[in-house]
Amino acid sequence: MPNEKDPLIVCENLVKIYQVADLEVVALQGLDLIVRRGEMVGIVGASGSGKTTLMNILGGLDRPSAGRVTVDGLNLLALAESARSEYQQTKVGFVWQQTSRNLIPYLTAQENIELPMTMAWLSSARQKRAWSAELLQAVGLYERRRHHLTQLSGGEQQRVAIAVALANKPVLLLGDEPTGEVDSATAQTILDTFRRLGEQMDLTIVIVTHDPRLSGQVDRVVAIRDGKISTETIRQVNQPGQGQSHPPAGHPADTAAPELKKEAATYHEYVVLDSAGRLQVPRELLENLGIGKRAQLETGEGCIIIRPADGPATAGAGNRLTLEEQLALLFQDQTPPPPPRRRGLLGALRRRDRR
Repeated sequence: MPNEKDPLIVCENLVKIYQVADLEVVALQGLDLIVRRGEMVGIVGASGSGKTTLMNILGGLDRPSAGRVTVDGLNLLALAESARSEYQQTKVGFVWQQTSRNLIPYLTAQENIELPMTMAWLSSARQKRAWSAELLQAVGLYERRRHHLTQLSGGEQQRVAIAVALANKPVLLLGDEPTGEVDSATAQTILDTFRRLGEQMDLTIVIVTHDPRLSGQVDRVVAIRDGKISTETIRQVNQPGQGQSHPPAGHPADTAAPELKKEAATYHEYVVLDSAGRLQVPRELLENLGIGKRAQLETGEGCIIIRPADGPATAGAGNRLTLEEQLALLFQDQTPPPPPRRRGLLGALRRRDRR
């Protein structure tokens, strides 16, 4: 189990604003996330929710507009260009959905794995050969080490891509839809490779995915909505003799292919509060209860109750909280995201950070 006191990734109040012509598009809106060492985390969310932006920031490919992000003790926002390049080469490995981003077609599998080591000037020729051979053994492709991409299947290419990502012994492995273009059996092989190597090499793995089969097997599924973490679903493998609880209805793991459900597991889904105490209530719950822009908040037996603004009073009405102030802290209305903002917000955030 990961050490609960030893996070590898810490994101605090991350904001990312892209400038498009004279408009500013907000991709991340105060996102908070902690990933422990050794965890295997899936990031899910609708297109445009901010999950790819988050992965690019964690990989050092992009900088946040505001907030703080550290990986293995490094403040990514403060890294100079040379230090950021070194971080990309030595601390993080990438596995992309498109094999054209992972591998060079005119090189063999072994030559592809040795290339990152050559670029980073970290190993001698003998060390490169030995380590590439070890990685090929680890992904089960040593016998195909001299094959080019056209001689490998899609699943084999992705396993070579995993070996390439591990060539410089990173502490963080990032996957962008690594099973998006393969069948179920191949997806299982790729996932097993991720998990086995993660345990053997003490890796922390973050995978952005739309694949319900994959998200049902990682240690934790983090859902992003409108640039913030909305829910977390934690998966706990049951010991023999323990009961099995199914994932929450509608959760991606609930629709996972039977051949990918190997272990009995218990799922716990949580709504995540941000650093200001705000939470994102699932839209379907709001619609079912008829909650719009206003609601009643009351305290109950060890809980907070959210009711429609015109809902019935309860016996605990004397414990009712003030609406406007507490609602702003504890409840975030699930309205569609605002339109892109005009120029000025990005500059204001940068000025605030400089102070």
